[in-house]
Amino acid sequence: MSMIEAEINGIPVSVPEGTTILDAAREVGVQIPKLCYHSDLDAWAACGICVVKVEGSPKMLRACATAIAPGMKVLTHDPEVVEVRRTVLELILSTHPNDCLQCGRSGNCELQTLSADFGIREIPFEERIERIKPDTSTTSIVLNPEKCIKCGRCVLVCQEMQGVYALEFIGRGDGTRLAPAADVNLEESPCIKCGQCSAHCPVGAIYEKDETEKVWDEIKNPDKHCVVQIAPAVRVAIGEAFDMEPGELATGQLYAALRRLGFDAVFDTNFSADLTILEEGTEFVKRFTGGGELPQLTSCCPAWTDYMEKFATDFIPNFSSAKSPQQMLGAMAKSYYAEKADIAAKDMFVASIMPCTAKKFEVSRDDNMNSTGFQDVDVALTTRELARMIKQAGIDFKALPEEKADSLLGTYTGAGTLFGVTGGVMEAALRSAYFLITNEELEDVNFMECRGLEGVKEAEIDIKGTKVRIAIAHQMGNVEAVLNRVRQARADGEETPWQFIEVMACRGGCIGGGGQPHGATDEVRLKRTRGIYTDDEKSVQRCSHHNPEITRIYEDFLGEPCGHKAHELLHTDYIERQVYKK
Repeated sequence: MSMIEAEINGIPVSVPEGTTILDAAREVGVQIPKLCYHSDLDAWAACGICVVKVEGSPKMLRACATAIAPGMKVLTHDPEVVEVRRTVLELILSTHPNDCLQCGRSGNCELQTLSADFGIREIPFEERIERIKPDTSTTSIVLNPEKCIKCGRCVLVCQEMQGVYALEFIGRGDGTRLAPAADVNLEESPCIKCGQCSAHCPVGAIYEKDETEKVWDEIKNPDKHCVVQIAPAVRVAIGEAFDMEPGELATGQLYAALRRLGFDAVFDTNFSADLTILEEGTEFVKRFTGGGELPQLTSCCPAWTDYMEKFATDFIPNFSSAKSPQQMLGAMAKSYYAEKADIAAKDMFVASIMPCTAKKFEVSRDDNMNSTGFQDVDVALTTRELARMIKQAGIDFKALPEEKADSLLGTYTGAGTLFGVTGGVMEAALRSAYFLITNEELEDVNFMECRGLEGVKEAEIDIKGTKVRIAIAHQMGNVEAVLNRVRQARADGEETPWQFIEVMACRGGCIGGGGQPHGATDEVRLKRTRGIYTDDEKSVQRCSHHNPEITRIYEDFLGEPCGHKAHELLHTDYIERQVYKK
């Protein structure tokens, strides 16, 4: 690889060819301010805050989109550069509502932080705020175009990273505004509620629909028995809201915090992830050995499910009918747990803490989510919402003693926690599929082929002479190529290239979900991922079929995996949905 020698603020720097000035500066400890730039996206130099001077150039250059050249001498900060940046910020602020105290991003807003860094106290420009009502049409996310700074991150994420094209800029010049595609309501657009737009928005223009007040009301209701579950990826990210390192396991503190908030029973979605593996794994073995429809596609990601029902309806027969772990635990809480605890399902309130905004949509996706005669999961909160509740309650999260989940629906194996990362569902399924196919246990349960942040991974797994071809895709923009290869094989009358495919809508899987703490980059995602694998490695049992509570629930209540009762409570079906509802 060719290296470039240059200078930044008089400091020599040597970086690979193609490195931007922004990244080169970081190598020598110089932070250039930025607003539209995000490491997940191709730089498009929209905001102009990252301007720098380059010796010999008559104009300032935008550091995020300019590659450093041999011998280049860059000046990143001087009074003129600072004044230009300040003016850019003042112009942005002249079109931005001044209601920070009522904004969900207050204290964690990139524009607010930059304004404080530049000591902006007054705006010398005329206020030009376009009053646009927030779009609250979806059950998952809220779009507030009034606060949009036109950085373009959300549009690039939706179109390039996710391939959904639900968001776009409409109009030109000063009349440009952020809107759902075709200028319809967000609920009427192709939006799959993944929330990656909100995760990448630097301000409060897109955010999760807050339902914490609803949860507080139910906790205070003496006639309700309040149950809560936590998803695998929450435990490696919640700590970031309390100055802990990304990836630091906070499972025990989470259980303690939820009890202090007032929940009557604290369960773990990892348990129902194990349950999902028994159902989904059994379904796959039946398809694989019995000539069923292949490839089988995983179904635990609701944004991916929504995408499939809108854009890939030809794959409906391939989708696993197994519900997601969130929905399985809700069904078990209002049936099995309710029976054991002698509590009527109508008197139970089930909340879930998820890394995902699409989970808010999933709880009422269709009638199958009411398998107990009531809505199985009443409300889904994001990691960010739970963090706010913990702070509202005055709980010192870092100082909490570690506690354990409640029994019946709280014990989990390492396989269950793997659901939090891309490739984790596949690895967990293979651990149990090996046993279901061979009736023998694995000596090494680690499937390294399933791991990593590569957009699409594929491998052939040898299960004691039986070859299983798998593919793993995360980040929705990577999925269409996988589906097209299957479609091409069908058209050519050939065998499917893979028999089992895992899809996660968000980059990195659930650890990078749209409801996780803001600021996710690949560096942060990798730290969260390491936390998940650490949780797996320290587990006493690492295969779902070894979970004693899973064994008990089949013996006492469900019967057998994919049996009649299991199908009624734990499985669903799919329909074709309109891409646009208008």
